[in-house]
Amino acid sequence: MENMNQETILSVKDLNIKFTLRGRVLHAIRNVSLEVYKGESIAIVGESGSGKSVLTKSFMGLLDNNGFISSGEILYDGKDLTKFKKEREWQKIRGGQIAMIMQDPMTSLNPLKTIGEQIAEAVRLHQPAVRGGDAVREKVYAYLRDVGIRKPEKRYKQYPHEFSGGMRQRVVIAIALACNPRILICDEPTTALDVTIQAQIMKLLKDLKAKYDLTIIFITHDLGVVANIADRVAVMYAGDFVEIGTAEDVFYDPRHPYTWALLSSLPQLGKKGEELFTIKGTPPSLYKTIEGDAFAPRNPRALKIDFLAAPPRFDISETHMAKTWLLDPRAPKLEPPEGIRNLRKLEVLG
Repeated sequence: MENMNQETILSVKDLNIKFTLRGRVLHAIRNVSLEVYKGESIAIVGESGSGKSVLTKSFMGLLDNNGFISSGEILYDGKDLTKFKKEREWQKIRGGQIAMIMQDPMTSLNPLKTIGEQIAEAVRLHQPAVRGGDAVREKVYAYLRDVGIRKPEKRYKQYPHEFSGGMRQRVVIAIALACNPRILICDEPTTALDVTIQAQIMKLLKDLKAKYDLTIIFITHDLGVVANIADRVAVMYAGDFVEIGTAEDVFYDPRHPYTWALLSSLPQLGKKGEELFTIKGTPPSLYKTIEGDAFAPRNPRALKIDFLAAPPRFDISETHMAKTWLLDPRAPKLEPPEGIRNLRKLEVLG
C-alpha cells in the first residue's frame, strides 16, 4: 500500500518484538509493517495492551530491558534502527530526529528545575548554533509563545507545580519542539486532560505540525480524539495492524469488525436511553500462539474460517487495507452495524 505521491520518512517491515517475563516469552508486536509518510499525521489506534506504545518506543530504542526485536526492520534516514547496539547511536536519533510526548507531563518534567531551564537544556543540546544565554532565553520565550503560554518571561522562572495539567502538557510540547525533531510521537497526549483542554491541545499540535513541518504519530485508544487531525489511521489489535487507511477510509468505509467495534464504542454514536456499546471479552494472551483472526473470539459475527486461519492482507484501494476474511470473494456480504453505516465525520467530532 505504498503511496507513490508521498515520501516515506520511516518504514517498518515485518517487525517482531518480544518480552521475556518470568521465564515466559510474550510476543508483543507480531510481524508488523507500516509506512509513515513525511509531513503526515498518522494515528495508531487500539485498546490498552494492543502494542501501540511498544511499537513506537522501538523507534527510539526505548524498549524495557527485557524487551527485544526478534526480527524485522525499522528504516529511517537510510539506517536500520534495529541494528543499533550502542547508546550513542540512539542519542543521535532521540529528540533531535524523533521526539516523544508522554500522556502524563509530570513524569516528563523535573520538579526541581524551572520550566525555562528545562526547555533551555533541550535548546543547548539540540541546537548548538544558538549560543549565549540571551539567545537561548529568547528561543525559549518563542517556544513558550508557540505553545500558547502567555507572559513567557514570567513563566520561564516558574516550576512545574505552578502550572495546570494542560499548561504542563504545553511545556512538554515546547521541550519536544526545542529538540528540533522531524518526527513527533504523541503517546495519548490528552488522556489526563478534560475534554475542553483535550481539544485545545489537539488543535495546538495540528498548528505546530504545519509551522514546524513535522510528521506526527498519534497513539490513542479513542478514534474520536483524532477524527479531525489524522490524515491516516492504523488500527492495531493484539500486536498487529488489522486495518490501515486514510481517515476517510476508516471513518466512512471501515472493513474490519474490530474497527466497527471501536467506532461503535464512540459515545457520539450512542442513542438516548440505551446503554453505550462495549466490546465484550478481552484481547488474547500474547504469551500463546494466536490461531486464526485474533479478534474472532470477541466477534459475534465471526466466520468459521476466522478460528482456523489468520486472514491475509486485502488491499481495498491504494490507500486502504484490512486483514479480515470478510474481504475474501467467497465470504458472505456482511454490512457494518447500522450506526456506523450512517456515520459521518462531523458526527464523530460532535
